[in-house]
Amino acid sequence: MASNPLSLVYNLRHISRRRTQSLFTIVGIALVVFVFVATLMLEEGLRFTLASTGSLENAIVLRVGAENEIQSGVNREAASVIEMDPSVATDADGNRLLTKDVVVLISMKKRVDGQPSNVNVRGVLPAARMLRDGITIIEGRLPTPGTREVMLGRAIHTRFLNTDIGSQIRMVGTEWTVTGIFDPGMSAFGSEIWGDVDILLPAFRRDRFSSVTYRLNGSEPFDVIKERLESDKRLSVTVIREQEFYARQSRVLGLFIRYVGIFVSVVFSLGAMIGAMITMYSAVANRTREIGILRALGFARNVVFRAFLRECVVLSLIGGVGGLVLASLLVFAHISTTNFQTFSELGFGFRITPRIAISGMIFALIMGTLGGALPALRGARLRILTALKD
Repeated sequence: MASNPLSLVYNLRHISRRRTQSLFTIVGIALVVFVFVATLMLEEGLRFTLASTGSLENAIVLRVGAENEIQSGVNREAASVIEMDPSVATDADGNRLLTKDVVVLISMKKRVDGQPSNVNVRGVLPAARMLRDGITIIEGRLPTPGTREVMLGRAIHTRFLNTDIGSQIRMVGTEWTVTGIFDPGMSAFGSEIWGDVDILLPAFRRDRFSSVTYRLNGSEPFDVIKERLESDKRLSVTVIREQEFYARQSRVLGLFIRYVGIFVSVVFSLGAMIGAMITMYSAVANRTREIGILRALGFARNVVFRAFLRECVVLSLIGGVGGLVLASLLVFAHISTTNFQTFSELGFGFRITPRIAISGMIFALIMGTLGGALPALRGARLRILTALKD
C-alpha cells in the first residue's frame, strides 16, 4: 500500500470536520489574495487608462527634456514648422489634422468633501476631437470658438463642484461657462477641462504651446520623421508616439502602487501563513493515532507528508478563489488620485486580466505550501509506535 497515495476525498473529509478552523484559514488567505489582486488591478487600471488615452496613429511633440505637457513649451515658430511637415495627415477638405495644445493646472473643490484638487485645463484647436478617437458629447454642446466657454470630461463632472451645464468655473480671475460634458471612453481625457487654445493662452499669460499633436499620414517610417524633426535646430523638440507618451505617464504612480501593495500583501500573508500553520498543526495533533495507523498499514512518510500538504493547499485554493471573486467586484468601482508626474487629478477604474488572476492563485498556493510544509513534515516524521500510543 506504500505506493498508493491518499485520495483527495481524504483531505476534503477532514476539512469538513474542522469547519471553524478551516473557515478561518480560508478567510485569511482570501483577504490577502483580495489585497494582492486589488493592487495589481489598480495598477493595470491606471496603465490601461493612460495607454488608451493616446493613439499609435498620432505623434506628440514636446520640448526636449520635458517629461509631461506641464513642463513642456513649444513656441509658435516651431509649432508652425511642425504643422507644415509632410508627415501631417489631412482630412477630406485638406485641413491638417493637428492641434496645438496648452495645458495648465487649476484648483477645484471635490463634491464629496469640498477639498481642493488640481485639474488639467487643456486649450485645443477644433481638430482635437478628430485626433482623440471616441470623444462624444453626452450633455450640452461644444464650446463656441473664440469665447470663454469650456466643456468637461465626464470624470470632472462627476467628482467636482460647479460643473453642471451653465455653471461658471472661475479661472485666472474670470468666469468660464460650462457648455458641455464629454465622454472620452476609457481615456484620461475624462479628467480634463477643454477650451479654445487661442483664448486660454492669453488668459493664462502663456506665449508657448505645451505640445503639438498630429495624425501621421503614413507616408514615411516614424523613425525617419522623428529624426528629421528632432535634428532641426529651429525646433529643439522631442517626438514620440502619443500612445507611448501617455503610457509613460503611468510608470511612477504605477510602480508606487505596486510596491506598496506588494509590501502590504506580504505582511498580511505572514499572518495568513501562521493561521494555516496553526490549522495544520492542530490537524496533525488531532490525528496522531490515525497517522500511526496509516504508517502501520504501509503508507510511506512521503505519502503522509503529501496528504497533509495537499490539505493546506486545498484550503489555500478555496481562499484564493474567494479572494479573486471579491476582487473582481472592484471592476465596478472608480477612484481618483493625483498623478505624481503631472500633479493633476486622474480618474480610473480597477481592471482584471487573466495574468492578474493567475498571479493571485499562485500567491495563494505559495501561502498554502509555506504554511502547510512544517506541519506536514511533523506528521510524516511521527514514529509509528509513538503515534499509536497517543
